[in-house]
Amino acid sequence: MVRSFCLGVVCATLVLVYLGRGVTTAAPRPAGDPPASAADARGLEQGLPSLPFLSHARTRSVCAENPTGGKGQGGRAVPNRAEVDPPASGRAADELGQGWKVRPFLRVNKGQAATLMDVDGPGMIQHIWMAGPMKWSRAHVLRFYWDGEETPSIEVPAADFFAVGHGKFAPVNSLAVVTNPQDALNCYWPMPFRRHAKVTFTNDSPTDDVTLLAYQITYAETPIDAAAGYLHAQFRRARTDRDNPYVILDGVRGQGRYVGTFLAWVQREKGWFGEGEIKFFMDGDRDFPTICGTGTEDYFCGSYGFSRPYTGPYTGTTLPASESAEPPSFWSLYRWHIMDPINFEQDLRVTIQALGWKQGQPLYKKLSDDVASVAFWYQAEPHAPFPKLPPLADRTATVLPAPAE
Repeated sequence: MVRSFCLGVVCATLVLVYLGRGVTTAAPRPAGDPPASAADARGLEQGLPSLPFLSHARTRSVCAENPTGGKGQGGRAVPNRAEVDPPASGRAADELGQGWKVRPFLRVNKGQAATLMDVDGPGMIQHIWMAGPMKWSRAHVLRFYWDGEETPSIEVPAADFFAVGHGKFAPVNSLAVVTNPQDALNCYWPMPFRRHAKVTFTNDSPTDDVTLLAYQITYAETPIDAAAGYLHAQFRRARTDRDNPYVILDGVRGQGRYVGTFLAWVQREKGWFGEGEIKFFMDGDRDFPTICGTGTEDYFCGSYGFSRPYTGPYTGTTLPASESAEPPSFWSLYRWHIMDPINFEQDLRVTIQALGWKQGQPLYKKLSDDVASVAFWYQAEPHAPFPKLPPLADRTATVLPAPAE
């Protein structure tokens, strides 16, 4: 396992897109600094073999202690005994004063939205870490806006963005996403931006359940290649007795690369649920796809079902679910196309069938399961309009077993 993971890291390093040959120049540099150049982007190459190569890319990080990411601006908050409704531990530094962990966290009450990042480019987000509520919910929504756009390119419940489905935490140990106990969420998708990047966190919960939100967003100020696309991610949820095949993504227009799928699948009856094929309709495909899978576990790089959880660099099924358990059974499945991105030139639609077996018969059966998904892809802006994010009641609806036949 360790050997294969290390091999994956090395291989990924060799093929990651070189983002910095570019035409978008960095912000003005302080007097005496070397001028921005394509060589700055060497610091954006990722992985162990790249570490010896020096770069003029400027590393920055935004968090509650440095909300602007500005140089020399971290840890400057002063205790404020008059603050109303402070975050958890918000008064812990009152006796120590400035510089002693005065503002490490945010509090995001019900109905509120917090701006986590609001910086000028060009640059690239390299890592995001979040922790806090101890019980992530689909009421907690992340939105990313690139270059001043009015509608987000990423609009996903926070936990699902980090491959945590159903609000049920499980460790993920992959190249793109890592989750660690108790509720820490980490993302390593590279996210270039040219003029501006804004990230928000909204709490749609009916209760004040985020009294502590901790986060770090690390990014580099550096030129970005004109060929680099922007990361997009879209959440959907549907019942497959109404929508089968289930639509993971549709309506994408323009050139891009599909890079990842996360499925939070709820099995509503006993028996194997994963005979369905995933299909990629691209560049004018209508009735029949260019890429057609052969089964759900096949797409997630397993075989003959999901006999036990696994989590690897590119694929995983993370929850201790069983097809023979009393329903509902909850599955969290991820597939990152890091080594095999799916390139498209004009348009893209992605679907998956909910398909099992008729009891006691060698015949397939359409299933009435509940599926939520996050699709990840890169493309140039502007992007086509997203479907409206499902309302909170639909995002968090309880799933019941299917009626007995």
